[in-house]
Amino acid sequence: MGKNLTKRSEDYSKWYNELVVKADLAENSAVRGCMVIKPYGYAIWEKMQAELDRMFKETGHQNAYFPLFVPKHLFEAEEKNAEGFAKECAVVTHYRLKNDPDKPGKLMVDPDAKLEEELVVRPTSEAIIWNTYKNWIQSYRDLPIKVNQWANVVRWEMRTRLFLRTAEFLWQEGHTAHATKEEALQETELMNDIYAEFAENFMAIPVVKGSKTENERFAGALETYCIEALMQDGKALQAGTSHFLGQNFAKAFDVKFATKEGGLEYVWATSWGVSTRLMGALIMTHSDDNGLVLPPNLAPIQVVIVPIYRSEEQLEQISEAANKLVKDLRAVGVSVKFDDNDNQKPGWKFAQYELQGVPVRLAIGPKDIEKGTVELARRDTLTKEFVKNEEVVEKVKALMTEIQESLYTKAKDYRDSHITEVDNFEDFKKVLKEKRGFISAHWDGTPETENKIKDLTKATIRCIPFDRKEEAGACVLTGKPSEGRVLFAKAY
Repeated sequence: MGKNLTKRSEDYSKWYNELVVKADLAENSAVRGCMVIKPYGYAIWEKMQAELDRMFKETGHQNAYFPLFVPKHLFEAEEKNAEGFAKECAVVTHYRLKNDPDKPGKLMVDPDAKLEEELVVRPTSEAIIWNTYKNWIQSYRDLPIKVNQWANVVRWEMRTRLFLRTAEFLWQEGHTAHATKEEALQETELMNDIYAEFAENFMAIPVVKGSKTENERFAGALETYCIEALMQDGKALQAGTSHFLGQNFAKAFDVKFATKEGGLEYVWATSWGVSTRLMGALIMTHSDDNGLVLPPNLAPIQVVIVPIYRSEEQLEQISEAANKLVKDLRAVGVSVKFDDNDNQKPGWKFAQYELQGVPVRLAIGPKDIEKGTVELARRDTLTKEFVKNEEVVEKVKALMTEIQESLYTKAKDYRDSHITEVDNFEDFKKVLKEKRGFISAHWDGTPETENKIKDLTKATIRCIPFDRKEEAGACVLTGKPSEGRVLFAKAY
């Protein structure tokens, strides 16, 4: 099955699209630009959700849910936010259909059912949430509010790609309210750190933490922090963002609180989010020409056991050994599936689980029963070995950690070897064309230069790294003074 995939070296984009479909992760739907996330793909997303949800709650956040629809007057209250999302908005204008008198059996929009005010299908929820917070916040005693919601959003994309860019996608969005600027900034940084920890410890993806330029900031934010990852094709992918909103939304929705000293002040705000785009990052960081490669911490099935037999008697013996193994592996926290489905042959199963990225495959046949062994195959290295029955559980348990760390190290080595310092624009263009990856270069700090570089090369400033060296230099394009290097790349 994996052999049917286009090779990454031939056409990376085609390889990605084929893999998403053939590995049963997602498919295009009848609605243009929208996707169906299939059970296997959704199982991975559920594991992501579970870990992130745990991390949010451990840092004092609670889940809530807010309406899908935002009245237009609320959406346009914060002008920068409204302007930033206006071109991507889906808008509800009517509330009823009726039978079409000219086309029997067909429906039409009822012209008499026009809404008094249009409803925006949420592209993000700041407007509806801050209108709600106005009712929740009167005093410093009501702060902080730390709320997250798991939801879907709609941003009307014309050019779509499964997981990476779809008209509707799933995400979480945190929205917090604070009494002081310092507290809100700490929250913004904390959530960016949580995203980085999740990406590295669970997704096995190394990330660069930094801040966005003014051009790249979230519409309505004073600061946007981000984590940037590098895919195998040398393109960057923004894997998470955390925004310091200042008092912009509090002022737009008149959200004030009585201070301890008896004064009245506007609330300070943050918002932060990650989406099903992380699925795209996971696929493009680790997978190969044979299919998906999943880190054990996010694999829905960490181990699959495949029986090899010719008779019912052999299957009975193998099943007894396999079921004991299932029980023992689950007892040490390993998720395992015994695939005794007789509709498919072992070779088909091997190819299917390889395509779907199951970290470890165990095969048991009659000779293995005689010898007291199992065949163990690793998905990440495609290596096989025979392991004694009494050693299998400990071996597999150790492999979960080893594979997780190995995938991270491999991705980090690739990322680190694809951060290239350049000092002139000719080298900038050469690296971008021949090597790709992140380009570390000086920038004069102006939006004009940033836009000019983007127009000339399609590369954008991915972030201003938090850990960059503050060093004087000359802008790679204009030669004007620069305070430090930033990371450029072509991006998804």
